[in-house]
Amino acid sequence: MGSSRRPILFVSYAESGLLNPLLVLAEELSRRGVEDLWFATDEKGRSDIAAATVKTPVEFASLGEVVPQMSAVTWDDETYREVTQRSRFKAHRAVIKHSFEPASRVEKYKRLEAIVDEVRPALMVIESMCQFGYELAITKGIPFVLGVPFVPSNVLTSHVPFAKSYTPGGFPVPHSGLPLDMTFAQRVENQLFRLRTLGMFMTSSMRKVVEEDNRIRKELGISPEARQMMARIDHSEMVLCYSVPELDYPFPVPDKMRLVGAMVPPLPQAPDDDGLSDWLDAQQSVVYMGFGTITRLTREQVGALVDVARRLADGHSVLWKLPKEQQELLPPREELPDNLRIENWVPSQLDVLAHPKVEVFFTHAGGNGYHEGLYFGKPLVVRPLWVDCDDQAVRGQDFGVSLTLDHPQTVDADDVVDKITRVLTDSTFRERAEHFSKLLRAAGGRAAAADLLLGLPVLSEPALAND
Repeated sequence: MGSSRRPILFVSYAESGLLNPLLVLAEELSRRGVEDLWFATDEKGRSDIAAATVKTPVEFASLGEVVPQMSAVTWDDETYREVTQRSRFKAHRAVIKHSFEPASRVEKYKRLEAIVDEVRPALMVIESMCQFGYELAITKGIPFVLGVPFVPSNVLTSHVPFAKSYTPGGFPVPHSGLPLDMTFAQRVENQLFRLRTLGMFMTSSMRKVVEEDNRIRKELGISPEARQMMARIDHSEMVLCYSVPELDYPFPVPDKMRLVGAMVPPLPQAPDDDGLSDWLDAQQSVVYMGFGTITRLTREQVGALVDVARRLADGHSVLWKLPKEQQELLPPREELPDNLRIENWVPSQLDVLAHPKVEVFFTHAGGNGYHEGLYFGKPLVVRPLWVDCDDQAVRGQDFGVSLTLDHPQTVDADDVVDKITRVLTDSTFRERAEHFSKLLRAAGGRAAAADLLLGLPVLSEPALAND
């Protein structure tokens, strides 16, 4: 006997850069009245999931508390310095070293398995960094869609030689920050990046970790197919990438990857913003500084950015999203320039970027920020932080929508003022950003993603009766 029940289970880590795009999609399905929506993430995301309900419920399924090894927000300062150092390979190696902890995902896998056994999803929608999510889907044979908040080549290019890759040979390795048009030295660096990544796993310490990983996979019953280099791509029903082809270097994108542009909810997202919109309305020109949830600034860097605001005071205001714990590094209030407004949190970064008085977005160029800034036609100044940020930074500069700081580690005030001033005064940056804005909007965003999801055969075919 058939059943109409076709549950959709979203799975993501609770870090906002990974969680938010899937939240926008879940909310869109709820707005359309789609039944049986579930969202599995850490307890930290419980209130965010509750807020995604519009018409039909989005049920929260708890994966427990955040595991420190899985969340960059919880890493200690020494680890933070290692993963954000300017040597792109050493930073890449540090990220692998600190995040490749096989035992840390055991509890998450078991919790998700219990949720899957209860919900019996017809489809899972899994954030691309959530390894235990797609491992479970592949093992249990559950159809899944992969969500990608980066440029498409990030998940389609192998980090090691001799492995399957959807991009051509010689394509920039993810996290290398290298351009497509490389010098001879850069081509050598690109190949070494792959070889050194492979070499990491041949050290005695890493071999022990791999052995532990093998043991855990066997205990959990994870399918060997889930370990293949491109397993999350090859076994997915579809890959939803929140970008457009023109924001990456050209290569043949596989048919199953659908580029839908930035995932932006209906705006205003936060109409009650405690007077922030009124302040923006009253300004002549605004530079918005927001560096994501992971960035940790030093006292010297905070002081340099205050100086930047002071030097922009002739004609420009600065809105700075600075976490409360880092505001302790600010100079005394009486020494702050009048054109600087500091918020420990803005109710909606999207509302800020959409505001016509905001002319430049000073960002770390994470996947979401990079695409959201350009969605609203804002040129960028980039202080790249880590992993994908350098890749998006080099593409943005090559495509004429951004400039990257020469000294991102030290935050040299002269360097920052120079880049912001150039982006403000050279109209070509704005024109190029507006060009990409049109492309991102035309891609369809949340509406296109929801249409594609609901059009999958697995959701349109008659359901089997539940046991």
